[in-house]
Amino acid sequence: MDRFVSTFTNKIDAKGRVSIPAPFRAVLERDGYGGGIYCYPSLDAPALDAGGERLAQKIDGLLAGLPDYSDERDELSVALYGDVQVLAIDGDGRIVLPQPLRTHAGLQSEVTFVGLGEKFQMWAPERFDERRRAAREKVQEHRKLLGRAARSDGSEGDGA
Repeated sequence: MDRFVSTFTNKIDAKGRVSIPAPFRAVLERDGYGGGIYCYPSLDAPALDAGGERLAQKIDGLLAGLPDYSDERDELSVALYGDVQVLAIDGDGRIVLPQPLRTHAGLQSEVTFVGLGEKFQMWAPERFDERRRAAREKVQEHRKLLGRAARSDGSEGDGA
């Protein structure tokens, strides 16, 4: 598997360390992470975005699509790379979450790791429960709209 998938919740120890789920470590190893992960505060959620080289390449690609020296490129660079911390993974598969990152995500005693394909997020479990509920409600509404659109253009909606 070369994608971050599934959801795991792990405890944060007294030193601020948390184990990265084994399936996520396996993806990072294949990704050539070099012993650490890129981690930064999510731009639109009380969570942390994280990943390996593919995440860094994706950010590079976003920036490359913007004109050099443009305000948009500078702002995105500051928002992403300016806040990135490279977190070392120890021999037991743990990272230390620095306090500024923990504060942004409201992390206290546990972290919920959420696979998002090329990256993963880290959430406070109760915040992620709310995020998942809201996402599922939106998906249900979109499915209803897509089903109506398919029926109105003459194609058959299968309800999927």
